[in-house]
Amino acid sequence: MKKKRPLTIYILLAMVLGVLVGYGCHETIQDRKLSADIAAHISIITDVFLRLIKMIISLLVFSTLTVGIAHMGDAKTAGRVGIKAMAWFVVASLISLLLGMLLSNMMQLGAHLGLPLPPADAVTGLKTSAFTLKDFIAHMVPKSPIEAMANNEILQVLVFAIFFGGALGALGDSARQLTGVIDQLAQVMLRITGTVMNLAPLAVFAAMASVITTNGLGILATFAKFMGGFYLALACLWALLILGGFAFIGKRVFRLVVLIREPFLLAFSTASSEAAYPKLLVALDQFGVKRKISSFVMPMGYSFNLDGSMMYCTFAVLFITQAYGIDLSLGTQITMLLLLMVTSKGIAGVPRASLVVIAATLNQFHIPEAGLLLLMGIDQFLDMGRSATNAVGNAVATAVVAKWEGALDEEVPAK
Repeated sequence: MKKKRPLTIYILLAMVLGVLVGYGCHETIQDRKLSADIAAHISIITDVFLRLIKMIISLLVFSTLTVGIAHMGDAKTAGRVGIKAMAWFVVASLISLLLGMLLSNMMQLGAHLGLPLPPADAVTGLKTSAFTLKDFIAHMVPKSPIEAMANNEILQVLVFAIFFGGALGALGDSARQLTGVIDQLAQVMLRITGTVMNLAPLAVFAAMASVITTNGLGILATFAKFMGGFYLALACLWALLILGGFAFIGKRVFRLVVLIREPFLLAFSTASSEAAYPKLLVALDQFGVKRKISSFVMPMGYSFNLDGSMMYCTFAVLFITQAYGIDLSLGTQITMLLLLMVTSKGIAGVPRASLVVIAATLNQFHIPEAGLLLLMGIDQFLDMGRSATNAVGNAVATAVVAKWEGALDEEVPAK
């Protein structure tokens, strides 16, 4: 615990200091172009940190997932764990979407906005296309595992690792040496992760300073109603996720919440779920989840269990329809939720990935895509909350699946 506590404090201090420095820059520099240039240079630190995370994430997912499946010993066990994980993901996804729809309709955050609306034909610059099931399924399977890793296509890496790990498990003792090599690769990637995480406070400071320098704190006051409503909805979702975890693992779920505070803050401050992935693995190790479970369920969760992102999708779509005075029937909203249920799977846990899914959904239902321009100014602040929620959801899901499989041990003292 002594090693973990300082990093959490440094991240919190970095967030506060970043806000203060960003506010000072925004207030003292009147030239908006100059402040944007300064913010761009400050954000270089965050960009480098996130690139370092991207540098290790594919190999980390591949090595840990492959070894986890190989240690399960047979395809039947892997299939059973996968089915249990997907069952949790589907239920959690439906709860996220339905809760978002219910609260958004109750609060009517887009109605009586009091802001000039962008013209309906304004262009957002986001590349969207109509969703087809054929494209989604085809995208899941990599043309090349090397290409999938190079492009950080986590879903494709996951598919390849399942085949590779299953083959290693089927070969048994004859593949033990190769399994050992890949296990060592996983340890190397985790060691590199430890080094990269030392830069986390700097990245957090730069991220906060950059966004406040560009937008200032005034934009938060303008959209305070929407942001407050969205974070209230996230808090309700956190409570439901923890309650679900309590139903299966009891009071230990509260200890899990304590253990994941670092990856939670990291995902929140950098607005990237990927940044939290390595730290989540370590926290789950300490919680007592066997690595063969966490290394299998966590990568699946990053493709299929983005609870915060899905809730934001419903909030954003309904906010835009309310702002433009478009009345959607209950049947249309349910159809939209089912579409989001599928299109949200496989989106990267990186900043602003949700915007593309939202834009595609708006096009599908002939809702002005220009409405996204209302949210783009505060998207960084919203992305922080949904990225942190994704981390919480995946941690709880992994712990629950481990409990189902009898692979949840006593807590391991921190080294």
